[in-house]
Amino acid sequence: MTVPAPQSASLVRDFEAALPKILADIELLVRCESPSADLAAVARSADLVAEVGAAHLAAAPERIVLDGRTHLRWRLGDGPRRVLVVGHHDTVWPVGSLATHPFGVENGVLRGPGCFDMKTGVVMAFHALAALESTDGVTVLVTGDEELGSPSSRALIEAEARGCDAALVLEASADGGALKTERKGVSRYEVLLRGRAAHAGLEPHLGVNASVEAAHQILATAALGDAAAGTTVTPTVLDAGTTTNTVAAEGRFAVDVRVRDTAEQDRVDVAMRALRPVLDGARVEVVGGPNRPPMSRDASRDLFARAARIADGLGVGPLSAVAVGGASDGNFTAGVGTPTLDGLGAVGGGAHADHEHVEVAELPRRTALLTALLRELLDHAQRPHGKEDDTSD
Repeated sequence: MTVPAPQSASLVRDFEAALPKILADIELLVRCESPSADLAAVARSADLVAEVGAAHLAAAPERIVLDGRTHLRWRLGDGPRRVLVVGHHDTVWPVGSLATHPFGVENGVLRGPGCFDMKTGVVMAFHALAALESTDGVTVLVTGDEELGSPSSRALIEAEARGCDAALVLEASADGGALKTERKGVSRYEVLLRGRAAHAGLEPHLGVNASVEAAHQILATAALGDAAAGTTVTPTVLDAGTTTNTVAAEGRFAVDVRVRDTAEQDRVDVAMRALRPVLDGARVEVVGGPNRPPMSRDASRDLFARAARIADGLGVGPLSAVAVGGASDGNFTAGVGTPTLDGLGAVGGGAHADHEHVEVAELPRRTALLTALLRELLDHAQRPHGKEDDTSD
């Protein structure tokens, strides 16, 4: 089913007219700082997101607090759950970041901590849903710990995604507005090294140096990467020793793993757990494991084709697609078998960086795309079984 021409012509214009309100809502959310690790800040942000969302959706959300982190869920209508809209309101920016990175709009560019990743996407979802004739069957889930890897919300996300026809993830787009149709899976490990302390000048030979053991293990870990398979295994944070004149008795380092498929995730996991000490008397312990499953291109293929066709009908295409190394909650929705399309949020750049920004001119265009995609998915879900879309032009 193509987007009807009258709707195509008016939908973008409708959101252009609504742009001041969209910008005002984004400003409200960005000015409410919400670093993931600050539970009070996340709770304050959840209150504001609930208020903004309720104004657009004509319904208050359920507040779901897990491990002290506040998540919001709207189950709209009474019908079967058909479409899951996913976002998060936590950011990587500490409280006080507005002093150095103030909210502002200048020369068509919106700036502020968390504007791109991903408070703008949350606002876009509210405005898109408010423009629909019916939202029956839509679940909106806005979580508060995505930037930490969704430790408390993962089960909630997976439970809401199961059985849905589609999951639409309002994470920011890739460069140039590309949608994210493939994401790598993520594993996270910490390697703990234990040796024996000794005086570094008087009797270093009596010690077992955890710093040296760490060096051996870091090289062994980094060697597990496979560029041809797209697998990266990257040692990151490192800590060892206590004083400059003491043989290090303990050390630790973190490892970030990104993979394209579960076979690689399993291979690396087995290899990490097989690490053994090199130095006599040293001990090695590996903790952690797979955090997010890969989101394969198969999970998004049909949804992307649908979105690309709709974008052309709206005059906001052509859409492009890209595979990315970063993960999102879309990994979880795809992991339970739900067709998933990611990167439907803001167009801009600089996630987690000083130059984080959103292109204002793209907001009406991308919100119109989201609205039309939601409308078509809901319309398709309500048709009698066996009635296929009319894909003629």
